[in-house]
Amino acid sequence: MEKTDLTPEQSLLLISKTIEETKDRFKEYGHVFIFWGTLTIIVFGSQLILSLLELYRFTIVPVYLFPLGAILTGVWAWREHQKNNHPRTIIGSMLQNMGWIIGMNLLIMGFLFRDRLGDATGPVFIILLALLIIVSGLSIKFRPLTIGGVLLNLIGLGSFFLDTDYHGFSLMVGALVGMVIPGILLNIARRKENV
Repeated sequence: MEKTDLTPEQSLLLISKTIEETKDRFKEYGHVFIFWGTLTIIVFGSQLILSLLELYRFTIVPVYLFPLGAILTGVWAWREHQKNNHPRTIIGSMLQNMGWIIGMNLLIMGFLFRDRLGDATGPVFIILLALLIIVSGLSIKFRPLTIGGVLLNLIGLGSFFLDTDYHGFSLMVGALVGMVIPGILLNIARRKENV
């Protein structure tokens, strides 16, 4: 393989092209943000309803939808890669890997270390999720995703001031603001390009 030195202009052009390619492909994942945001709202809404009905021993049951969601997302991603076989950009690979790493850590912390995290469980989860969304938005230069992540981060920080009974509500509002709405806007941006 021959090594070629790029001029600063060529390097900048290559970086810009990579960002644009990643942004175009990322717009295909709006439904993934909507899926995970909706799943989060369903899980924590179910927990809230079960708590109001004083069925406390069943409040853990909806949480098992998260590993199921991870499996469904993994199968979908694998099928999409097999079907389309798009070459991966560095930024796209980084964001995908970061998403899986943060997601798996959230699952592990939620199932194994929830008691050790105690009152900080909800806010820590929200902040970690917000970091993933902010980095994704900044990487592909998609302002609604960045704004959604920043708002989600603020919700996470604000949740430290709330009683733990309201952390599920914070997660639901955060999922709407940080995932569902940006996911819808990603889908709209993709449709506008395809018209």
